[in-house]
Amino acid sequence: MSEPLSPNQAAPAAPQKGGAAIIAAAIATLPEAPGVYRMLDGRGNALYIGKARSLKKRVPAYLQPARLPERLRRMVSETVSLEIIVTHSEAEALLLEATLIKRLKPRYNIVLRDDKSYPWLLLTEDHPFPQITKHRGAQTRRGSYWGPFASAWSVDQTLTELQRVFLLRSCADTVFAHRERPCLLYQIKRCSAPCVGRISEEDYAALVAQAKAFLGGAGLRIQRQLAAEMEAASAALDFERAAMLRDRIRGLTQVQGHGAINPESLGDADVIGAWQTAGQTAIQVFFIRGGHNNGNRAFFPTHAQNEEIGVVLAAFIAQFYDDKPPPPQILLSDAVPEPSLIAEALGMKAGRKIMLAVPQRGEKRAVLDLARMNAREALERRLAEAAGQATLLEGVARTFALSAPPRRIEVFDNSHIMGTSPYGVMIVAGPEGFEKAAYRKFAIRGPITPGDDFAMLREMLERRFARLAAASAEPEDSARPDQVRPDLLLIDGGAGQLSSTLAVLESLGLGALPVIAIAKGPDRDAGREWFHRAGQPPMQLPPRDPVLYYLQRLRDEAHRFAITTHRAGRAKRLIRSELDEITGIGAARKRALLNHFGSVRGVKQAGLADLETAPGINRATARRLYAHFNPGARLEDIPPSRRKG
Repeated sequence: MSEPLSPNQAAPAAPQKGGAAIIAAAIATLPEAPGVYRMLDGRGNALYIGKARSLKKRVPAYLQPARLPERLRRMVSETVSLEIIVTHSEAEALLLEATLIKRLKPRYNIVLRDDKSYPWLLLTEDHPFPQITKHRGAQTRRGSYWGPFASAWSVDQTLTELQRVFLLRSCADTVFAHRERPCLLYQIKRCSAPCVGRISEEDYAALVAQAKAFLGGAGLRIQRQLAAEMEAASAALDFERAAMLRDRIRGLTQVQGHGAINPESLGDADVIGAWQTAGQTAIQVFFIRGGHNNGNRAFFPTHAQNEEIGVVLAAFIAQFYDDKPPPPQILLSDAVPEPSLIAEALGMKAGRKIMLAVPQRGEKRAVLDLARMNAREALERRLAEAAGQATLLEGVARTFALSAPPRRIEVFDNSHIMGTSPYGVMIVAGPEGFEKAAYRKFAIRGPITPGDDFAMLREMLERRFARLAAASAEPEDSARPDQVRPDLLLIDGGAGQLSSTLAVLESLGLGALPVIAIAKGPDRDAGREWFHRAGQPPMQLPPRDPVLYYLQRLRDEAHRFAITTHRAGRAKRLIRSELDEITGIGAARKRALLNHFGSVRGVKQAGLADLETAPGINRATARRLYAHFNPGARLEDIPPSRRKG
């Protein structure tokens, strides 16, 4: 969101002439139309992005230093060029502004760092017996979608409860097609086993209709309907069916009572509560769909310390709904500037009317108070963790004689099996804990001797620091991710790894970077690690030293990330090697086979007739596939209907 100017602020020193002169020169050619403007630095990176009803009237405000906060005066002084994009309306400009801020993350804007893909519930509509499942990503498959959910845990819980109540299948179509007897979910009364004919298509369609009605908010009607069916079954002495309906009613009651809030007055809505303390803001979002709580999540947008809570909320809303559809109602704990414009922009995106409201009393206000309470607790936890983290970083600086507590620690490790599928990783930690968005993976390219850990480490470091070595010195927050200078390197290994690291850094002109190598002690016992530093004898820390625990945690996180990266790469390579070596199997056919059979194992176990009926596979290719995975088979002796195993 564009930030309002502050007319009551005193006039400090004028901005540098360079930035002001560039903006002044650009004003002459600015149109009266609405649009978005971008202030750029010397490297072409966005410093600030704003929207305007009239570009020609809005941009000149940056030439009035007396009305600008200190942060924006700094921004003007660093501006080297100005770019604009003209839009048809101010609402369209607001949407574009939010998209650009989220993508470019300008240093002087309020920025929501939310790269998470939210899960949805999907009820498919391309199969006689629809599947209910968790879904992420583009909604390209034909079906009904419900969500979003705050987390994978929330959607998994809802999925389990819906299975108990409506007995819908969750298995993939390929598994469904090859079942010969009911699976465990049928035994524990979480599926009606349509795969083996335990329920007719008509009865299953009735369950699907009930599930859709429930997810649409008709839970009480479904509950009354099930109660009537239970009484009818009991009167007909069909006690087995009555007991099954009773269990479903109990499950439905549990679902409707689940969650911290299930307000009857809300159908589909997001409840957004904000709390500010110590110049930071926490925003808690409750996802309410069909009158049910789909979970909640806390967000911590970055902004200047003196930013007002309403301005932060407005920027959050615009960016939060950039990649997800807004619900009909958005309840806010605090008023925001230009609420009608925000509602118009979101309505334009959703294709329907969106209502923003700040309830003052009643059930809706009670829900908002709960959201604010959760936001306050989340922010207090974050501040407490940050204080503890700051103490640990001060301890690291004191222990290893650093000039200041490190704000960015980079930890390096690698993983392989006898030299195969080698991967290296870098994790990053700082005052706010692990910075997972900054993690990096390195597929080792070589050529290196299999299992040569020192060569893998050298390749990782050279690839990580090549750009940093070539870049000119500049402020950390204006550099590209691979040009940010770390304050400390932590290497998993001993004196040999330390020497290799120092040699690489020296060759790149970065020999001043502090480096510590952490090696496991005798018998590889945790707590007896040795720490190696340049020009210093190896040292150990006291067994109960908090700094030791902290460094162990960093090393263990790097080790975890290295192992999971290696496993994923090895699994991908195995899949590639088994299918790609077959003549006539390219990327499209491989994808079709994996989608049809579910896995490489499914392809290997398929019979010749099954392979021939797979999409995109002709008879000749099917015979090559079968011959590859069944080298002893004589195809001329195999009837088309025969299946393996």
